[in-house]
Order: sequence, then C-alpha cells, then structure tokens
Amino acid sequence: MNRCPQCETELPSPTPAICPSCGESLGAPPRRAVEAGSPKDARVAPAALAATPAQPVEQVLFEGRPAAVATFGDVLLVVLTLGLGWVWLWARAVGSSYRLTTTRIVMERGLFSKRLEQIDLYRVEDYVVELPLGQRMLGTGNLVISTTDRTSHGEVRLDRLRTDVRKLYEDLRAATEADKLRRGVRRVDAV
Repeated sequence: MNRCPQCETELPSPTPAICPSCGESLGAPPRRAVEAGSPKDARVAPAALAATPAQPVEQVLFEGRPAAVATFGDVLLVVLTLGLGWVWLWARAVGSSYRLTTTRIVMERGLFSKRLEQIDLYRVEDYVVELPLGQRMLGTGNLVISTTDRTSHGEVRLDRLRTDVRKLYEDLRAATEADKLRRGVRRVDAV
C-alpha cells in the first residue's frame, strides 16, 4: 500500500504523479527511516533530501570579501596618509562580498544601500585571470567573467580576491561546464 510522503494519505494504485489530498508531486518517493519503532513516527531520511538531477547540491567554491590592501599602491597610500587611507580601503572592501558556488555567482555590493546580483553559471561564456605583479606579491588576484546575463552587461569583475585565483578559475570552469551539461545548454557560434 503506497502512501503520500507529505501527508501520509493512502494512494490509489497505480500511483498518481500528484497526491490527490495535498497536491504534492510524487515523482520519486523519498526513502523513509522509522524512529521510535512506529510507522506514525516515520521521518524523511537524509538520503531523501539529496539533490535530484533538476536541483543539484550547491557547493561553495569561494566566499569572502575583496582584500582591503591588495596592491603596493594601496600600501603606499596607507603609509603616506599615516593610516587614514586604510579607512577608505576598508570601507570599499566591506562594501562588497562574493559567493561563488557550483551553480551561481552571487555578488553583494554597497555599504549602506545594498545591491544583490546573481548570475547562473550556465550563462558564463569566458573567464580571464588577472595577476598583476603587486597583487601577486600580496596574494590577491582578479577574475573577469564574460557572461550573457543582461544585468551584468556582459562582464563581471571580481577584483582583489584573497585566494588562489588560478585554482578558483579551474574549479569555476569545471562547475560551469557541469552546469551547462546538466541543463543541456550548448553554445552555437554563427559564422
């Protein structure tokens, strides 16, 4: 006897695609784990919460803010202004945050008024890694992303990243290709 995983209503045979009682989709019924020994105490097992092909598990590749002091020019500014330049550099860094995952890029900008922008990875066309000498010596770098997203106007700059930008590029490139494959997105170049 089949039951709805959401409302526990007994389902007719053959099993419908949608529960007639609660309206929930009955795609692949979740596995159940029985706690405390009775069927009434059944709970959805963690394996049932795993991602389906339509919704993959989103893994964070990078999360953070740009470096406040990322170049030798910044160091020079801080020294020449006796540390007052650091306040401006810090405010600029705190006003931005980046989160790169296996399915999207999320950027939050602004110190008082915030702007949140999200780009799905399947929209990414190309990457450019910039490693200027001053930033390389201080352990930062830039990642420029070309995209078909309308809100980004074709290019997104993730500047002053405090991470191994080359490794991040490789991870993000692999995630982009996997996301495009999962969604069935193919780019066609016109000649």
